[in-house]
Amino acid sequence: MEIKGKNILVLGGWGLVGTAICRVLIERGPASITIASLTREQAESACEELGELTDKVKFFPEWGNIFVRNEMKDLTRDEILGSRENRLTLAEDVLEQTPNSLQKFFLHDMIMRRKPDIVVDCVNTATGVAYQDVYSAGLKVLKDVKAAHKSKNISDDLLTKVETLLDSLYLPQLVRHVQVIYNAMKTVKTKSYVKVGTSGTGGMGLNIPYTHSEDKPSRVLLSKTSVAGAHSLLLFLMARTPDAPYVKEVKPATAIAWKGIKHGEILKGGNPIPLFDCPPENAISVTEKFDTKAPDAIKPLGKNLEGVFIDTGENGTFSLGEFTAITTSEQMEYITPEEIAQTVLWEIEGGASGHDVVGAIDASILTSTYRAGIMRSLALEKMNNLVEEHQDGSVAYELLGPPRLSKLLWEAHLLKRAASSIDNVLATSAEELSTKIAELVKSDMKLRSRIVSIGIPILLPDGKQVLRGSFVKVPQDPRKTVFDATQENINHWCETGWLDLRVSNIEKWHDRLNKLLSHAKSVAANDTSSHSLRDMSFWHTDKPLNEGEIVGWL
Repeated sequence: MEIKGKNILVLGGWGLVGTAICRVLIERGPASITIASLTREQAESACEELGELTDKVKFFPEWGNIFVRNEMKDLTRDEILGSRENRLTLAEDVLEQTPNSLQKFFLHDMIMRRKPDIVVDCVNTATGVAYQDVYSAGLKVLKDVKAAHKSKNISDDLLTKVETLLDSLYLPQLVRHVQVIYNAMKTVKTKSYVKVGTSGTGGMGLNIPYTHSEDKPSRVLLSKTSVAGAHSLLLFLMARTPDAPYVKEVKPATAIAWKGIKHGEILKGGNPIPLFDCPPENAISVTEKFDTKAPDAIKPLGKNLEGVFIDTGENGTFSLGEFTAITTSEQMEYITPEEIAQTVLWEIEGGASGHDVVGAIDASILTSTYRAGIMRSLALEKMNNLVEEHQDGSVAYELLGPPRLSKLLWEAHLLKRAASSIDNVLATSAEELSTKIAELVKSDMKLRSRIVSIGIPILLPDGKQVLRGSFVKVPQDPRKTVFDATQENINHWCETGWLDLRVSNIEKWHDRLNKLLSHAKSVAANDTSSHSLRDMSFWHTDKPLNEGEIVGWL
């Protein structure tokens, strides 16, 4: 798409790659660029630096943690985990699957306010999620759980560790993050989303020797790769969603360098490394046991580690020796951020960079085939013959799901039983259909039992009584079994998984079928081209309606 005059949001815009991308975007003349970073200082300094390059583009800073809700966006992870209220809130935000909870996230709020036409995501999501280290959190819980079994006592410390473990689960956080950004971009009609992803290991294998000071193999590093791969497939699904923006992913599989070469303090995690000394006369004995805690013999020097270093952004700060080793031939090697930025630019503008991961996955998967299309009609014919032979319906077994699918299939089937064809359904009033279907359900035990036995309740026309089986698919909450039967809740349950025999729902079916016919009639009778599949001849509106085709169209 054209970049000129567009509003752009760059997540991670202060970073190594984000800065390079902003510089190439400026050349295309966007109306504005919003720079989002973790801290206010980062976001504002990036806007100031880029603002010196042009006076024709507006720059807006945004800062905070994009993986949490607004109220917690400026808190460190330690501050979040240090409060029971925050721990439980974070767990609830991630594990709850209600649409309203999406809107609480800082990322959702930012996109709603800035309304970007283009989003470039340079945040290393896999690092942000995986380096919460579920392994360490899990081992701490395991240790305390074993102790609790012995003592028969659940301590407050154990509860804290369990809550921390909940807040460290990788996949729920990743799934929620993708849901948040998709929902927000869909709402503001963002046209293009480009993700700068990661392979997790700089393109190296399971035996990667560079693990950010962790043991080899690093479980956390391999978890980062796992999250990165899962993220790519979620983006692949987003790209296949009809109302989503155009989705691309650029995935560097090498080191990225560099942002600066300097002499000064060496920082780790944003903090200086204090210097210590252990004089030979204070050497520690290792004849029996070795304690990893620092003994009194260790002497602080009151200074911090300094030296020549190369700043490679998210990858870290390296010495001459470390940078030489990691970039030498047949090791990780590296790519410059400017090359990544150029690739991102090509993808936004519709060029063929050859490096879009989403497109590569799409091109390499096995999809529907001509043979299967021919054989579908044979399978449907055999199933219809068996239905006739056994005089046994085959509507929905609630094995495909979600419950709404079974609900719609059964409602369409009941309309067929009551009025047969689409034409007859539309010619019969909603009140009469509601009455006929209710009588049918009450009088036909076999029909009724097939519906309620798969977990789909039937709400009777009065809206106050329900027929149900031994279990229900909706509502469901692992924390409780009793729910308030408010009108709002009942309407929601009917929308998601209850058969609804009320007149108002039959009127909804009238609306759906009228839209179906309107769409079919929009195809000119003399148009015999391949332009449209579902014209009037497809639906056979004077014959018994086809539940599966109608629900598939819906």
